Amino acid sequence: MSINRKEIEELADLAKLKLSKTQASEVGVAMNDIKQMIDLMNEADVTGIEPMFHPMDAVQRLRSDQVTDQSHQRALLSLSAHADNEHYLVPKVIE
Repeated sequence: MSINRKEIEELADLAKLKLSKTQASEVGVAMNDIKQMIDLMNEADVTGIEPMFHPMDAVQRLRSDQVTDQSHQRALLSLSAHADNEHYLVPKVIE
């Protein structure tokens, strides 16, 4: 069963696309090629084959989860003229 011109025009209308007759024909050919490829893949006998997440047996290499950056809070607060040990001090703006 192939995708016909009417179906292409309906799909283009749903997608709010304006296709010329030439473009509709090209899209129809491409979609039929894709459908044939899917039909061919569906014919493959996959009984007894386990589904897999990736075609290669790739393993994600992970680094150990440890803190590698030191806190710069004290050094940055020391640059301010108005700061206590943990916060920047600013004038009160809301009464």
